[in-house]
Amino acid sequence: MTKKILITNDDGINAPGIKALVEGLKGLGDLTVVAPDREQSASGHSLTLQRPLRISKRAAGWYVVDGTPTDCVFIGVNHLLRQEKPDLVISGINRGGNLGDDITYSGTVAAAFEATLLGIPAIAVSLEYKRDFHFATAARVVREVAVKVLDRGMPADTLLNVNVPDLSWDELAGFRVTRQGKRSYSDVVCENRDPRGRRYYWIGGEVLPGDYLAGTDAADVHAGFVSITPIHLDLTNYKALEPLQQWEWSI
Repeated sequence: MTKKILITNDDGINAPGIKALVEGLKGLGDLTVVAPDREQSASGHSLTLQRPLRISKRAAGWYVVDGTPTDCVFIGVNHLLRQEKPDLVISGINRGGNLGDDITYSGTVAAAFEATLLGIPAIAVSLEYKRDFHFATAARVVREVAVKVLDRGMPADTLLNVNVPDLSWDELAGFRVTRQGKRSYSDVVCENRDPRGRRYYWIGGEVLPGDYLAGTDAADVHAGFVSITPIHLDLTNYKALEPLQQWEWSI
């Protein structure tokens, strides 16, 4: 039976990454694209509940939603593909890495998170930027990962966060399964005035250089490896359970 793959992103329907992803997955199954109508970077796991959403068909198998990546997955699974649920959801290819703490903000990862909540295996894929944006490399990487997921399945309540160095295929050092690391940004809020003299603020910040802990996503991508990090839906800090249970409670 032909596999069904739902594709989304947080860079928007016109982003080069999603086009490269579709091209790289051709022949692997029936592909359906459901993507935001505009960039939704750093939207996190945001579901639109305070206004109606609109869906437009862009082309055969291509749909655009005026919402978040999470909205796209929810609508794709529960409406557009409700008769036959997808076997796999892939979010990306994001223009820029989603490493370490980035995953708490990332719309790319949030889309995969939503698919996992809905019981569907999911992959988030991002391309770290250094020079040229090698989207073809990232597409080849995610195809290889997708083949394995479709063949072997996934652990329960787990998604894969894949980060690809900005290199050609021949330049890659290999694949590594990693843990989530840390990534720090400069805390920048830019203040300016609009033409009417009113103040406005723009949240910025650049990635700060730092120590890369061995075995983490950031360290291995920095070393030229593809990083594959299993992300679990259970956010419980189990090491903290026992200390907290020792606190004295009033009731």
